[in-house]
Amino acid sequence: MKILIHSLYFHPDKTGVAKYSGEMAQWFRARGHTVEVVTGFPHYPEWRLSAAYPRTRFLTEDWDGVTVHRVPHYVPTQGRVTALQRILLDVTFFLGSLWKWRTLFRGRNRFDAVIAVCPTMFSGIPPLFSAWLCKVPWVYHIQDFQVDAALRLKMLKLGLLGSLLYRLENYLVRSASRVASITPAMCRRAVAKGADESRLLFLPNWADVHGLKPAGRDNPFRASVPMGQADMLVLYAGAMGAKQGLEMIIDVARGLSSDPRFHFLIVSAGPEFERLQALARDAGLANIGFLPLQPRERLGDMLAAADVHLVIQKADAADLVMPSKLTNILAIGRPAVATADPGTALWDVLVGHDAGVAVPPESPQALQAALIRLAEDPEACRRMGGNARRYAEKHLDQEAILARFEQELIDMIKAPGDAKKPQNAH
Repeated sequence: MKILIHSLYFHPDKTGVAKYSGEMAQWFRARGHTVEVVTGFPHYPEWRLSAAYPRTRFLTEDWDGVTVHRVPHYVPTQGRVTALQRILLDVTFFLGSLWKWRTLFRGRNRFDAVIAVCPTMFSGIPPLFSAWLCKVPWVYHIQDFQVDAALRLKMLKLGLLGSLLYRLENYLVRSASRVASITPAMCRRAVAKGADESRLLFLPNWADVHGLKPAGRDNPFRASVPMGQADMLVLYAGAMGAKQGLEMIIDVARGLSSDPRFHFLIVSAGPEFERLQALARDAGLANIGFLPLQPRERLGDMLAAADVHLVIQKADAADLVMPSKLTNILAIGRPAVATADPGTALWDVLVGHDAGVAVPPESPQALQAALIRLAEDPEACRRMGGNARRYAEKHLDQEAILARFEQELIDMIKAPGDAKKPQNAH
């Protein structure tokens, strides 16, 4: 197959959507498919353009056999990113992408299938045009219901702009040859927004279950963290944004500041990371540390060094997004404490499989109480960690997930008008 992936976030960005878009491209290339990518320039989660790339021109590069087309776009750089800044980022990427797509679909340079990754929501517009003009089937792969989340979190008002974006998102969901999303609840949300259930794919984010394996916590990474007499390392590692409400971690660290058992560590980058550092510094907290995003070769040691991982998100973001950090936590065999209500995807995975603990969102008191319970019950931590690893092996193996997706693409290409129910639909 000749596959085009359209994703604003891509390698070498280290977190979130970029990780999965990059790994998907490499997997298809390793299977012998021709893969091209239209993407932006590296900037996330630092919200700063990488100094290794030119800032104002189109660029095509080869990444281990994957042809990567980068288009210039705006990047917000000052403090917390507003909804209007995000829209400007998405729109400028969309306009640059249109210019690039004009050349990609010229003449005989036809792709067999297009995979559009949301966010950004606008990534679905050029594939829609290609479906109209060139009859190329496309998959709208929803990692994040961007507009819904922005409206619920009050980052965007349902005025004229919010209403137009909401309608556009729904139209793209209805128009795609296939709609894929990463949790059953998000698949149900896609149906509620107009997706044909017969064309729905459940495409969960995967874990590197072969590269990330359970290991002892006493490793070089843990030894490098100045923990004093603390015995329990509580880790939050990954991207930071408005969906999380990460001030909770500062509140809990303050509440446990007199308990010598706990040390908190935040590993991230960007304006929100810097803001939390300032909050901890102003509060005089000695039981919390901060590190920049770590290189890939230290990932396993970093994840294994923690006794408990935190997965924090606000209540209004439930089932509109799924924290990508969870897959690696499960693979490394450590329990997580998540802020999630019953019935959400996070709650179903952690509580439903006894792989962690869920507490009510936006409740520092509940999170603090859960950490104390785990500190007093190391056997429960070991049991949940083992269950987490078994869940990853059974449900999150990259090879199995992408092999199913590959077959769905082949079936879609063979019969682009066929509305038969996909094999892995939910």
